[in-house]
Amino acid sequence: QVQLVESGGGLVQAGGSLRLSCAASGIIFSINGMGWYRQAPGKQRELVAAITSGGSTNYADAAKGRFIISRDYAKNTVYLQMNSLKPEDTAVYYCNARIRRSLADNEYSYWGQGTQVTVSS
Repeated sequence: QVQLVESGGGLVQAGGSLRLSCAASGIIFSINGMGWYRQAPGKQRELVAAITSGGSTNYADAAKGRFIISRDYAKNTVYLQMNSLKPEDTAVYYCNARIRRSLADNEYSYWGQGTQVTVSS
C-alpha cells in the first residue's frame, strides 16, 4: 500500500505563513509528479501548485509570488511554503502524487487525507 501523510496545517492570521509537508510511504518504485490541491467549502477542488520529477513547477495564479512548492526526493516528501496568507486561502489542502509501485506497474494517482488551513482576517 501507499500512503500520503500531510502535516503543517492550522490557524494563522492574514499575512502570516505556514509550511505544509506531505510524505509518501509504502511500496514505491518511483514518484512522478507531486502537487498540492485545495478545496474550500462549497467549491471544487483546485490545483495550487505542482512539481515534476525533474523539478519543474507550476502554480495557480492565486499562488504565484506567495507560495513555493519544493520536493525532497530522498524522503519522498513534497512541501508547500505559503506566505502572505489571505482569508481566501482558507481551505482543506490535499497532497497528490503519481506513483509507480514497481517497474511493471502502471502509474496511479494517490491522495492524502487533507489538512485544514484557516486564515483569519
